[in-house]
Amino acid sequence: MTLPRRPPPADPDLTERPGPAVPGWVAVLTGLTALTGAAAALWRASPLRTVELPPWQWAALAACLVVGVVSFGGLTRGRTGSAWVLSLFGRYRGSVRRTGLVWISPFVLRRRIDVRLRHWRSEPIAVVDAEGSALRVVVLVVWSVRDTARALLAVDDHLGYLREQVEAATARVLSQLPADAFRGDAPTLRDAEAVGDALTRMLAAECRPVGIAVFSAQPTRIEYAPEVAAAMRRRQIAVLDAKHRDSVLTGVIDAVDDTVTRLTSRGLVELDDFERQALVKDLTVAFYTRSGGPAEPNHQE
Repeated sequence: MTLPRRPPPADPDLTERPGPAVPGWVAVLTGLTALTGAAAALWRASPLRTVELPPWQWAALAACLVVGVVSFGGLTRGRTGSAWVLSLFGRYRGSVRRTGLVWISPFVLRRRIDVRLRHWRSEPIAVVDAEGSALRVVVLVVWSVRDTARALLAVDDHLGYLREQVEAATARVLSQLPADAFRGDAPTLRDAEAVGDALTRMLAAECRPVGIAVFSAQPTRIEYAPEVAAAMRRRQIAVLDAKHRDSVLTGVIDAVDDTVTRLTSRGLVELDDFERQALVKDLTVAFYTRSGGPAEPNHQE
């Protein structure tokens, strides 16, 4: 018995949280104030003046310079649709999703990540259906980064992880049904909505632990591999031809039965068993040929 596969576990301690950041105007105002104080102290200590600054004022001057450099050095621009992931000494310190001018400590490592809604179309993926027929499938995935911490820190490359999971999930889902139902009306891979729903659920479960939200995964093209396409096409034509013959034959039998019944019930003809069989045979051939069935070949000697 095959147990259902569980998605990879997520690190409960690694989740996105707001990072330390302040609006940019606060940092600009602080930096200007610090630089103004430093300029005033330097002016007092200029050679044109005889005032000598005590040591504590020189310390205040140095502090003002440091505050000014840190204030302006931490200014950055927050873009719509992106976020900053902050880390210090290898430890996650938070994420910043602010837009516009923002101040982030210049002592932390900042990495930008795209959090917009994105789509990706795969290259043709080689899979097999439930009957072992080789297929080529193209999948369109709509996704976005929901947890920036996990997307950058829980996996080496979240884009590569997504592509690999698309191939794996596609192979698993499409192997559960045949591409076409040549016998009966069983479910097939031609039901794009059902296949897309199953693929979306499986892919979303696999990508959730790394902070990726999958909204839709739909196969845009399912076709047989070139090495089996011709054989499958002939098989499809044969099945369609057989269905057409069955429907035509059913209609012909109903028409012949109705015709013979009307002729005999109204007393237009009196038929014994031999004549009735002959009439049925002639009417069947005539109606079947007229309805699109193959005509009987004429053998010329």
